[in-house]
Amino acid sequence: MAFREEEFLQLSGLQHFIFCRRQWALIHIEQQWAENFQTMDGKIMHKNAHDGDSRETRGDCIITRGMKVHSSEMGISGECDIVEFHRSDAGIPLKDKNGIWLPYPVEYKRGKPGNHTKADACQLCAQAMCLEEMLCCEVPEGALFYGEVRRRHTIVFSEEMRSEVRGYLKEMHRLFERGYTPKGKLSKACKSCSLNEVCVPTLVKSRSVDEYIRDYLEERP
Repeated sequence: MAFREEEFLQLSGLQHFIFCRRQWALIHIEQQWAENFQTMDGKIMHKNAHDGDSRETRGDCIITRGMKVHSSEMGISGECDIVEFHRSDAGIPLKDKNGIWLPYPVEYKRGKPGNHTKADACQLCAQAMCLEEMLCCEVPEGALFYGEVRRRHTIVFSEEMRSEVRGYLKEMHRLFERGYTPKGKLSKACKSCSLNEVCVPTLVKSRSVDEYIRDYLEERP
């Protein structure tokens, strides 16, 4: 079943969803947002990735910035920080370019590889799957560039990862269609989340919203 364009979800939301389903729902269903150091630093990283010409050639590599991608099969759309096209017999022809070229997506992230690498890798994999659908070719790997360590982390898009991405996206579509915001799960990561004060995970841990309201009403004179 193919999704209509108006049903597409934001590809970038996949990283939010894997990190925290509640965070994703607050942003993408309830349209809540707040900035902190981490989100601002991330914006600067992505701005730097998009600086310069939208397309340039360096030897056997063509670099494109801000390339828009989508998938009707998965129902997502978004933008890649960088897609490199490497000269390769396994690639595709490009307009006004001699030879055959293989897409290689590169996503810029703040910090360094760590607890969120899986979410970052799945987001990159979703970009690759969009490129495969759009360009009719295979994209076997890409890279995450982490700003703190200033080097690339190669990601191989295994069948297991691709299956996980499809599963996450199906769940995202189900929740979005219902307009449902999952309960929060208090963790160490909550302290660095820009939506901590909107989410208030400590209340969810201690008691339900119904219990909180009931106790509040009972305490009133």
